[in-house]
Amino acid sequence: MAFYLFLLIGVAGGLLGGMGMGGGTALIPLLVLFCGVEQGVAQGLNLLSFVPMSAVALTVHAKRGLVKGREALPVALPALLFSALFSLLSDFLPSAVLKLSFGTFLILLSLIRLKNALSAPAHAKIRM
Repeated sequence: MAFYLFLLIGVAGGLLGGMGMGGGTALIPLLVLFCGVEQGVAQGLNLLSFVPMSAVALTVHAKRGLVKGREALPVALPALLFSALFSLLSDFLPSAVLKLSFGTFLILLSLIRLKNALSAPAHAKIRM
């Protein structure tokens, strides 16, 4: 039964990631809450699943002419650097700190999305 639960959670994360919504936003809490996976392990699984998904997404977007290499470098390079640094740091942090940090991030992200949805023009609210 546990295999099917992991499979279902993986499908949910893949669907959200494929739609550009950030599959890890759902994948990590689902693994922690419903499968009893430690926060650090869930984050590692998310990163592992992100590699092939991002490669496919990058290929699709590049074929459609949506990737501008020179414009992406100022965003990509610091993101890579800080991802590496904070992944090393997270290895030393207790799981409770990771849970609190990720939970805070999700709450802030939700509040920002709610604010944007409420302040959007009426014709744009349908497409939330």
